[in-house]
Amino acid sequence: MEPLSKLSKNYQVTVSDCDFTKKLKLSSLFNYFQEIAALHADNLGIGISTLEYNYGVIWALIRIRTDIIRHPGLNEEILIETWPQYPKKYEFHRDFLIRDAQDNIIVRAASVWVLLDKKTRELKKSELITGNYPPLFTERAIDSPLRKIRPEGKPEISYKRVIGCSDIDVNGHLNNSKYIDFIMDCFSMKDIQRYQVRSLQVNYLNEALAGDTITLLKDSSSLDKGIIYIEGLNEQDDKVIFNAEINVAAI
Repeated sequence: MEPLSKLSKNYQVTVSDCDFTKKLKLSSLFNYFQEIAALHADNLGIGISTLEYNYGVIWALIRIRTDIIRHPGLNEEILIETWPQYPKKYEFHRDFLIRDAQDNIIVRAASVWVLLDKKTRELKKSELITGNYPPLFTERAIDSPLRKIRPEGKPEISYKRVIGCSDIDVNGHLNNSKYIDFIMDCFSMKDIQRYQVRSLQVNYLNEALAGDTITLLKDSSSLDKGIIYIEGLNEQDDKVIFNAEINVAAI
């Protein structure tokens, strides 16, 4: 198959992809991103199986930001586009756009991936693998860099969650889209009916495994600015598993 600079795929938002408001769940959105990124990596000769068997490494998502102009709804047809930038020393940057049936851009996203040794989880340089890169797009879906995230106030415990086997992905750790469900469960149904997520950045900091207990903490001290901070703390070692900044607007 000829390597593609940009990969596009049509999706239909199904019942199982939606929340109780009949809008696309953010975790489903992240699943879409994960799927199309994997398809494009395969096309470029650096897919999951190739990395595992030829290089002994795995893809790991470390940061992602999603800006939502409009949330897709139930049964809506959407088109997702993705393209990578040329690799940096350690990081692989990949962007996404979602268009509606009228070709309007309704979602923008930018992500950063790295290579980890499958057994030791040691960070590996990008030069370890060789991709079949055609001329790539230099445009970015989101121009601003994905920065570190810090709370403005003191996060308070929202709830605790034990990671089950169904939360674990092909890499043997908590799947990136599951974090999004954990984040959204920090809110009540009334919150979700009152506010809409306009932007979400998640920084994945440490692995979470089956059996781990994660304490979810939330800081809403900047809600007047439309900003909410959430982090997940591993009870076993007190390490921050992830942190996230959500920008919301009243519906």
